[in-house]
Amino acid sequence: MDASFTPEQDEIRRTLRELLHSRCGPRELRAALDTPAGHDPALWTELAGRLGLPGLALPEAYGGVGCSATELALACEETGRALAPSPLLATAVLAAPLIGSLGTEAQRADLLPRIASGALTAALAVPGPALATALALTGPGDGDWAGGGRAGGVQARRAAGGWRLYGQVDQVLDGHSAGLLVVAAHAGGFARSRTLLFLVPGDAAGVVRVRQTALDATRPQARVQLRDVEAELLGEEGADVPAALSRTGDVAAAVLACEAVGAADRALERTVEYVKQREQFGRAIGSFQAVKHRLADVYVGVQAARSAAYYAAWAVAHGGGVGGLALAQALEASRTAAAEGIQLHGGIGFTWEHEAHLYFKRAAGDELLFGPVHRLRAYAADTARLFETSDAREVAV
Repeated sequence: MDASFTPEQDEIRRTLRELLHSRCGPRELRAALDTPAGHDPALWTELAGRLGLPGLALPEAYGGVGCSATELALACEETGRALAPSPLLATAVLAAPLIGSLGTEAQRADLLPRIASGALTAALAVPGPALATALALTGPGDGDWAGGGRAGGVQARRAAGGWRLYGQVDQVLDGHSAGLLVVAAHAGGFARSRTLLFLVPGDAAGVVRVRQTALDATRPQARVQLRDVEAELLGEEGADVPAALSRTGDVAAAVLACEAVGAADRALERTVEYVKQREQFGRAIGSFQAVKHRLADVYVGVQAARSAAYYAAWAVAHGGGVGGLALAQALEASRTAAAEGIQLHGGIGFTWEHEAHLYFKRAAGDELLFGPVHRLRAYAADTARLFETSDAREVAV
């Protein structure tokens, strides 16, 4: 692994940081969160038009930039620093890879160029609080969430000329504003239930979307109801949906790890700035040894998480398989950095007007959506058969 960045990667990071610094400050962030979409459409247009961010990891044949997921992960480190609310995660990290890997040529040619240009946003709708399991981050992707004869979630049935969907999904990232929904639904009835993915326009007849109040307002979520909605099957019926979701999950974990590292680094940076200025007993509180030790521990955690996240981002293009562990490390570092930031800011750290709580909510919200940390690590250990005896491994082989 070459740990140095290429000139192109450095340019992406520099340009994105400058843009977010000027367009996504604290005031702009809060104003965007209060809009119906939960993000600034003008900023999204600039991210798409000027930087090509939604198409960064899409092939040039479909209007993308042609970079790898590594560049997308490094770009998301900068969006994480600013807590930039945008449809980037839902569209470019979760939905677009599934369309690219499972979609027919006609579906890819129709949808991916519009996603790459930013004209079309998309969201992945997975029944229940099972997104981390569906992406094979905290459990096998072919587990109970995928149906297995169980009712609930979203059901699919054949109809004249296509498919019809009915059901409800409660936690869909950017589901209230996405122009396209990629819906995981059970098909085949009780005895032969299996999971397929379907394409549903966000404004289709029978689709009811309501934005939910979420712990982390910078990641808007929606409840999506599908009332006998006409849907298009994504790809072919015999496609291996769990395998495609697992591959997408490994990429998403690497991207999220970099994003969490960016948030943790910024939270630590803001705290260091504050303790240098805040005086108590006639001296800056940052000069006290206890404060130095606490911040040193946070720094070590952030740097360790950054190393893991960068390795996971590099590994995406070289076999992958370590995204879950890197995500666990990054989420833990982000939570610690945000919590220490609130504590060391003292009284103002607890106020609604200060930004410290936004970083803590991002860390806590991400762990609820994609974790928790101990399950990420436990599943990675189970997958690697880390705690099996040598005899058990020989039998398994």
